[in-house]
Amino acid sequence: MTKNLWFLTEERPKKEVLQTIFQKFAKDYKYAVFIDPLRIFPVLEDGKFTFTYEVTGFRCNKVDKVFIKTVSGNSSFTDFLIFYQEHEPIQTDTPIYAIEETKTDDKESRNTGVYQRCSKFVFIQNYYPTVKKIMLYNLQVTQKVKSTETYIFGTRLLLTLGVEILGKKLDESVFLPFQNIEEVIDLKAKMRKAPKGNVGILLSKFADKIEVSGRLYKSGGLSHDPNIGALSIICAVLRRLRWTEKLEITQHGLQQKHVGKTNKFIQIANKLDISLQNLTIPKAESNENYWKYDTEGEKLGTIFIHLVVENFTQGYSIFENHAGSEKGYFITKEGEIIPLAKYKDRTKYKSRR
Repeated sequence: MTKNLWFLTEERPKKEVLQTIFQKFAKDYKYAVFIDPLRIFPVLEDGKFTFTYEVTGFRCNKVDKVFIKTVSGNSSFTDFLIFYQEHEPIQTDTPIYAIEETKTDDKESRNTGVYQRCSKFVFIQNYYPTVKKIMLYNLQVTQKVKSTETYIFGTRLLLTLGVEILGKKLDESVFLPFQNIEEVIDLKAKMRKAPKGNVGILLSKFADKIEVSGRLYKSGGLSHDPNIGALSIICAVLRRLRWTEKLEITQHGLQQKHVGKTNKFIQIANKLDISLQNLTIPKAESNENYWKYDTEGEKLGTIFIHLVVENFTQGYSIFENHAGSEKGYFITKEGEIIPLAKYKDRTKYKSRR
């Protein structure tokens, strides 16, 4: 029986992203496909929305239909889980792809463009250890000609972890997986040092342990997302490269009261056997399910309206943010894409939360 493709996502599905994923699917499975202009339709039953969308314009003899369903991740969820099967996915099914989509180039942000996403690829291994992991760059600005040291190091870590990069042109002589632990330590040591007063990420290898310095304290707790991503993937890569001794995070800035049982980094630390200097890491309380179907909330309504306008009218969006923190861009009447700051006054914004 012909299977369906199921896209589970927290975000508004974008046609250009769907097309890239279709092309990737066709290449991996060696299927002949035809891609016409894509359209996304809400599926109705008895005049009511079923919280399911169907995609038309993709044709393949090995795929019956393509469906999209909105989900919520319980923690650190990748932007897409793709299933290739007949029936609607359930928790125990295994996806073929876990895809993280980002619009951010290292021209805009070195950390957000790579590090902040890394923890998602480490975290998902707790639930789907064999899934194919993909970082998909849906760039809204021109790719930076010369990559930053941060981007090169972070991307090489991703490649070592088995993450495939789509949507960027990478110099294959530069962007290679690390072959051994010394190579990781040496490249990090050669990178530009952190400004005076900041805690830089550095690796120090001893006979019985590797220390990785990096601040994790932010806004009153364990919430420094770029460093959580960076330290998570560094430790995951060191384990992948067969380091079996102690891994310890130093200069983290945390106190014992900041180390909760449900934090995503603590869950990763449990899985990778990471310790925090001078602190005790508790046994993490992990959610049994990685995701759940979403059937209520503001985001469902705004995504629905956006897709209806886009697929049934001549209208289009010049800005969107569907109850989340996805990076925003404003499109001018000339078609120019302008990156928007998350807030104008950071201190004032944070004080209202």
